[in-house]
Amino acid sequence: MKIVLIGAGSARFTQGLVADLIFSPQLGPYELALVDIDPVALDVAEKLARKLIEHTGAAITITASTDRKALLPGARYVITTIGVGGRRAWEQDVFIPRKYGIFQPVGDSVMPGGISRAMRMIPAMVDIAKDVQALAPDAYLFNYSNPMTANCWAVRQATGMNIVGLCHGAFRVERNLANLAGVPEDEVTSVAIGLNHLTFFTKLYHHGRDLMPTLHTKAAALFKDPAQQNFPLAGNNFDDHPMAASPFSWSLFEAYGAYPSANDRHVTEFFPERFPGGQYYGRTLGVDAYSLEDAIRIWGDEVYEEMRAQANGEKPLSEELLKRRVGEHEQLLQIMQSIEWDERKIFYANLPNDGTIPNLPPDAVLEFPCVAMAGGLHAIHFDDFPDALAAVLIRKIAANQLTVEAALTGSRELFTEALLIDGAVTDRDLANRLRDEMLEAHRANLPNFFPAG
Repeated sequence: MKIVLIGAGSARFTQGLVADLIFSPQLGPYELALVDIDPVALDVAEKLARKLIEHTGAAITITASTDRKALLPGARYVITTIGVGGRRAWEQDVFIPRKYGIFQPVGDSVMPGGISRAMRMIPAMVDIAKDVQALAPDAYLFNYSNPMTANCWAVRQATGMNIVGLCHGAFRVERNLANLAGVPEDEVTSVAIGLNHLTFFTKLYHHGRDLMPTLHTKAAALFKDPAQQNFPLAGNNFDDHPMAASPFSWSLFEAYGAYPSANDRHVTEFFPERFPGGQYYGRTLGVDAYSLEDAIRIWGDEVYEEMRAQANGEKPLSEELLKRRVGEHEQLLQIMQSIEWDERKIFYANLPNDGTIPNLPPDAVLEFPCVAMAGGLHAIHFDDFPDALAAVLIRKIAANQLTVEAALTGSRELFTEALLIDGAVTDRDLANRLRDEMLEAHRANLPNFFPAG
């Protein structure tokens, strides 16, 4: 089986995928083709992958190239994890809006940071999809790159490619909720519907028993605890108790009867009007609440440096890399197995609505339960999604649609409209200034706004 990973220089994804392939020999032997336009990052990924394979004797062949066209032929699965401009561009997506009083903890999905990211991500994703169509027309295309909703929507609109968006957020929050309810993680089932990073859990069961009343009771007790009154864990990037660290998400649970994934770090960005000046329970979003600088430094730069040192033999190979990682890597292999063996297991994925959720726009890309079976992933129809939650999502869907149109056409006017409808910016002059500064900062990676010549 040939798997092509485009964006192999990702600091965390490649090592997790290789580890999971090692521990999932049932679908192998594998050819893992690594692609990255950065030759230095690609060299690190290739060396580390080879060391892992040599250490375990796994039946995996590694190929690598900066030219995806050389490796796409024969692919069964194509995985995209690209980040156009890398971590330094990501920082600018958040730092530039800060100068205008707009604060984000992540900046990869919505608000000005996510919209700016989409402008440079979408052209690159469309180009990749066109190459997959031409060189590996029977391959499954799975995307992990953010902004998930806008990327998948744009690729489908521009190419018709059957791209599927995958994210570990709903999977992990389901486990968080199971832990809070006091039941084993692998014994729960759930229904969550929404946009990537704002997916509402409306149902949670343990062997058929409704756990939502239990969650209400547990949450009430958790936040009535005097030790939690000031939400001391809120805003902590590296907290081991994510439910106690997400008071805003729990407030939505109390209001709507549904818990939003993926906890406060992401969910707050969909409600910028609730956090003027980024103020969040006595802290500032992205600064001392879910610090972007800490996240990029620890989860990005430091992880990459650790990878580089191990790949070049400056440090011994970490045993942690040989332990099965919980998250997107594990889910990816499970999804592949369910497709290959027609197991018809259920996973969360991002696909076009197409009537799956009747009270949401049919052309919107939504995150919801899907069946992985022979032929790919297929959405499960739900006709009982609450109208109140649909109302919350519809404005965000409209902002995503405008973001897609702006990125595909290079329209500055639609970029501004996307900023305004998103809600973090309410003044058109400010939106125009912010737009222009962000475009100029990323000029080198915006072919639709600054055509060559």
